[in-house]
Amino acid sequence: MLLTLESGCIDSSNGPINETRPEESIDDQESSFNDIVETAPEKTFSVKNNTLEKQSFFSGYYSKENLQFEPAVPAYSLPLKASEIANYDEFTQKIFFTKESKDLLYKNGFVVLDNEDDSEGPKNQLISGQTLVNETYRSLKVADVPIFITSDSLLHLYHIQFDETLKRVEAEEFYDELWKLDKALFEASIEDYNSASGVEKEAARRNVAYFAVALSLLQPKPEQTEKSREDPEKVTLFDPQDIKEYSVEIPPFVKDNVEAELVLIGAQKEEISPIFKYVEDYSQYSPRGHYTSSEKLKNYFKAMMWHGRISMLLQSKMIIAEESMVEELAADSSEKEARIQTIQALLISDHFDRDKNIRDRWDRIYNVTAFYVGFSDDLGPYEYAKALDTVFGNYRSGVSLDNESLAELITELDKYESPKIYGGTGEIIPAGSETENETLEATKGFRFMGQRYTPDSYILQKLNPPALNIMDLLGSERAREHLRNMGIAESEVYKTRHLSLETEFGAFNEDDWNKNLYWAQLYALKPLFTRYPEGYPTFMQTEAWEDKQLNTALASWTELRHDTILYAKQTYFLGAPQIQEEKPVEGYVEPVPEFYARMLALTKMAHNGLAEMEVLDEQSDKDFTTLENTLEKLLEISIKELEDKELTDAEYKFIRNFGQNISPMLENVDIKSQSSILVADVHTGPGGSVLEEGTGKLDLMIVAYKQPDGRIVLGTGPVMSYYEFWQPSGERLTDEEWRKMLNDNPPERPEWVSSFRV
Repeated sequence: MLLTLESGCIDSSNGPINETRPEESIDDQESSFNDIVETAPEKTFSVKNNTLEKQSFFSGYYSKENLQFEPAVPAYSLPLKASEIANYDEFTQKIFFTKESKDLLYKNGFVVLDNEDDSEGPKNQLISGQTLVNETYRSLKVADVPIFITSDSLLHLYHIQFDETLKRVEAEEFYDELWKLDKALFEASIEDYNSASGVEKEAARRNVAYFAVALSLLQPKPEQTEKSREDPEKVTLFDPQDIKEYSVEIPPFVKDNVEAELVLIGAQKEEISPIFKYVEDYSQYSPRGHYTSSEKLKNYFKAMMWHGRISMLLQSKMIIAEESMVEELAADSSEKEARIQTIQALLISDHFDRDKNIRDRWDRIYNVTAFYVGFSDDLGPYEYAKALDTVFGNYRSGVSLDNESLAELITELDKYESPKIYGGTGEIIPAGSETENETLEATKGFRFMGQRYTPDSYILQKLNPPALNIMDLLGSERAREHLRNMGIAESEVYKTRHLSLETEFGAFNEDDWNKNLYWAQLYALKPLFTRYPEGYPTFMQTEAWEDKQLNTALASWTELRHDTILYAKQTYFLGAPQIQEEKPVEGYVEPVPEFYARMLALTKMAHNGLAEMEVLDEQSDKDFTTLENTLEKLLEISIKELEDKELTDAEYKFIRNFGQNISPMLENVDIKSQSSILVADVHTGPGGSVLEEGTGKLDLMIVAYKQPDGRIVLGTGPVMSYYEFWQPSGERLTDEEWRKMLNDNPPERPEWVSSFRV
């Protein structure tokens, strides 16, 4: 199995729509994912990138159409007047406008109306309280108002498919696979303990404890099978039979350690790990995202968080030494702990390397999740097994990890690159300007299935919040302007780091961008940041439209972080006339062809990749096909709109029936999973506070667009709402808690949305 982590690079350009780079079709690949997994006998290793590598394999699933068109939409003058809008009177009888919202409509050619149930005065009942995209479009069709299909809608629909397929494979396959994987290594560690002596015996004992904690977190509890009449969330329960099937007996020689760890995980505070002797942030183990929808997923979340966060450290700097009157003895204690942890990792990796069943189960979970999110920047079992091969060769039977051989192994492992993102292990090492490098070096070690490197987390580590920094590096000039206005981009340290990121990210090509679904979705957002020239609709040439697209991108990114909250490594702080009856007002598609092209390529990438990995069921396969057909139609329509061509009756019918067209892909998705309301914590800051990114109820966007017959008309469609705020770390929000906060005491929206929203 060849695994890779490649350095993150983000193309900062926001240039023209046309792309000329040749594409490789998925059909041109010589072998499928499963063929490569099964037939790759050799492991290749890069000391520079520190991971075993399957070179850019996932990018082979990405194939995007190159677009060629000349935008020629006639302009209109801003500010608009009501008398210039052909369907103004009829439209305003169905959609309520305040004076403020009319003023913004006239000024920008569009406006977003806030969706608040509890506001005083007249409400727009068509959208009030709405959180479901397809129901919103249905309501607009029933009201007979022209429909505007938004980029927000397509991003939200993709999020639902992404999240549902991941949730299904976790519950139906990965939970059981992880149980069997942990159970096998648990039993192997018991055998190690029974046969070893000295420091290796203690390392084996701690491995028994490590896997016992994971199994205890996975294990169903009796209360997780019992229905509670007071449970309003309708969480899916374990089957009572699962208690028998997934059961483990904890050996007495590790019971105290295991119970102590479980107590801390339940308390969700920052404490010293009883097994690993360094500070761990147990608040991260609180299930959130889609993992609150079933008891099985809650348990899976906790166990995978344990495997993703807990590190067996190479160095002693993060380890809290036992108290001693003599400083040298305390240092010796820390060094001894680091040696024990390294031996732990080597013992696990040796079993991993020898046992194909163990390796196959690990590969299955890791590679599918790597397709979704990417690779870890931490060392893992492949790296440690490679070090064993380097030092001992292929004949390791009976080899002892004595001081000399252990020192040789540590020297070998020290050559591998340190993690790029500090995920909160231990405490930050104060070292002046080198604090970040010192801390990252000190956290180098073994993680059984480490959380994944993502470019947005990397940006947040380098530049700190707000999330506008991410959008800036993705190519949003408007985000950069807001950062300057907020005084964030002024310090020399910031400028130096920003320039370094621009240089690093600027080297990325399209294959780099599309190495997995996470990166490919960020790539799909980039066309939203284009500053549109003449030939595009007038409303798209305003600063307010740039703010609206920035809001869309941030909301979509929030959904992505919500869906991958278990796997993506979170950063921690380091420092009118009447309408002419013979010519009705027709609907409109937000004309962003490059966005639709990238979303189509992303959807096909997900569909083809997950199908080859045998992750999709029959319904998921049909749902992806529906979304692909929808995106193909939107791409075709948007290009015709930009070329100022009249759409066919069938195309106008497609727009009018958009809610009905997308319904098939949502029929088997529960209402909660379709909701636009969700939250994800993405960064842990100073003092234990966490940065929360949230999306709320759907807002309604009103757009003035020009039809091919020359009339300016109004159309409407749903857009996402976006929030960014801080929470205490012990109160990381679930979606359920966020919904309550949103109803009772919602945080303020970003100030910059006032340019387009009332």
